[in-house]
Amino acid sequence: MNNTLRFPRGLYGVSPEWEDTQRMLDAIDAAAAGGMKAFQWRRKTATPEQGVEQARQVVERCRELRVISIINDDWRLAALVNADGVHLGRDDGSLAEARVALGPDRIIGCSCYNEPALAERALLADVDYVAFGAVYPSSVKPEAVRATLDHLRIARARVEAIEAPRPAVVAIGGITPDNARPIVEAGADSIAVISGVFLAPDIEAAARRCAELFT
Repeated sequence: MNNTLRFPRGLYGVSPEWEDTQRMLDAIDAAAAGGMKAFQWRRKTATPEQGVEQARQVVERCRELRVISIINDDWRLAALVNADGVHLGRDDGSLAEARVALGPDRIIGCSCYNEPALAERALLADVDYVAFGAVYPSSVKPEAVRATLDHLRIARARVEAIEAPRPAVVAIGGITPDNARPIVEAGADSIAVISGVFLAPDIEAAARRCAELFT
């Protein structure tokens, strides 16, 4: 089994839509203490000025904690704040352009929704992970298409054939510590979680329960 990965195995935290930067930094601290390996800064409502400042602080905190930092949607912002990588959706520009701009050492992940064909094209563009979802109904993105455990199995079989280190398979959408086990068993290398960790009463404990699924 090809388990040498280009993206960390385990819990991949994703930020809530929080304006309060200190709250976000404190939450990152707690999730990292629970075993979070990567964190995606995802803000849809921030002004450009707010976004740059908050993203910069998030990247700095992640670096201090040795947590991989990913910026959602915008590879130019990822480069500006010196993040470890970027996550791109269908409408966020060319994966190939992002790779050329960011270079070979930055992480590029992409949304593949419920479409294995998108993942195939992304793998040809040298991405570091392919993400499928929403696996479960998502309160953050209720209109999201639904991916199945079979999509994860298909993707895992595909990336296993790639020479190590291989791209990872990420699952997202409605994932909590209580429902994540079948996703991991289906082949997800990483689970991307927003509410299930960051809106939990105890962020560190929720992160630890997710992280323990991978040990």
